[in-house]
Amino acid sequence: MDHGRHIGAHVGCGGGRTHRSRPARPGPVGPVTAPRDRLLGVDAARAVALVGMFSTHTLPLRAPDGSESWTGLLADGRSSALFAVLAGVGVALSTPRPPDARAHLAAGAGLLVRGVLVGLLGLTLVGLDPPVAVILAYYGLLFVIAIPLLRLPAAALGFGAVLVGIGMPFLSHLLRTGLPDGPGEQAGLAALAEPGDLLVTLALTGYYPVLPWTAYLLAGMAVGRLDLRRVRVAVALLVGGGLLAAVAAAVSAVLVRDAGLDRVEMLRRQYGSTPTDTWWWLAVDIPHSGTPFDLVHTIGTALAVLGLMLLLAHVSRALVWVPAAVGAIPLTLYTLHVVLLAAYPAEGDGRGTVLLAHLAGALVIGVGLRAAGRRGPLERVVSGLGRAARDSVGERGARHRA
Repeated sequence: MDHGRHIGAHVGCGGGRTHRSRPARPGPVGPVTAPRDRLLGVDAARAVALVGMFSTHTLPLRAPDGSESWTGLLADGRSSALFAVLAGVGVALSTPRPPDARAHLAAGAGLLVRGVLVGLLGLTLVGLDPPVAVILAYYGLLFVIAIPLLRLPAAALGFGAVLVGIGMPFLSHLLRTGLPDGPGEQAGLAALAEPGDLLVTLALTGYYPVLPWTAYLLAGMAVGRLDLRRVRVAVALLVGGGLLAAVAAAVSAVLVRDAGLDRVEMLRRQYGSTPTDTWWWLAVDIPHSGTPFDLVHTIGTALAVLGLMLLLAHVSRALVWVPAAVGAIPLTLYTLHVVLLAAYPAEGDGRGTVLLAHLAGALVIGVGLRAAGRRGPLERVVSGLGRAARDSVGERGARHRA
């Protein structure tokens, strides 16, 4: 299994819905609004991540000499980061800041159920032995981590993203000292028998360790608290994100060069987080390394993509309608993608054909469901159960107040 192949597909946590529009029925982590109320730019950004994820799952990430291929240079690490940032955006958009503790408890209950469901789906998919690293269990844990953060304002969330993005890689390096390099086998349903080990894998040593990845969640939630319908916000995301990514890459390149490190050799050794044999590992920005420079760079690229899609949606909703239709059902499309890859892996000269087939299928399904006014089946199931949990806790709180 290629450790560099991420799923990235975010689980449809309402990222394209905004709580600034009229009330509507609850979605995966909050209200689901009519299509005209959706922030199509957010859904379109998720579609960009889907295309990147499909590409990294099917096309080579490395050239024959070990350097990064075009697919690796453009999408590896960035697609999964984009989905993770959009996860935070979706949580913030679809879950307004709870006004009190009881409302917070109700919102948290719904988010907890959704996180558990997504996590269990991810563990189940691992049982199919797909040729990719399944990310859903890690995303499920991220949803749980988001629960105590729901009442924080944008400034506090942004400050937290900075602290986690810079400090958590150092803490991870310390905690993993003496442990074997690499994430080991993927965790499936059998891992539930040893929850402590499963938590360590998901939080610290796995392919997408949640401790440093919380920086993506916090950054996304901070952005989701902004008014994403304003042009100047979209421009700030595009320009600021691009500058952030460029500066992180440039500083990392200087440090790696001065330390005399071999980037190609480092590309061969990293598996979700860096080895602990030298602190210089934290200077690299290679995909999925979980270093400060990797996190800052990929947060920057994620913000830039989101800003660009929001700007295109402002120019004309027609420009992003098709990709937004695809990006609105990521959990369904991602699950189908993994199931198909488990049954028919992309190999040899057929890689390009497999990629085109998956992209075409996603396009047909996404556009078909949007035209019919329907949601993805998995999004609908997760939404319904999460809504039931939220409403149940909210009703008990209301009865208690009465």
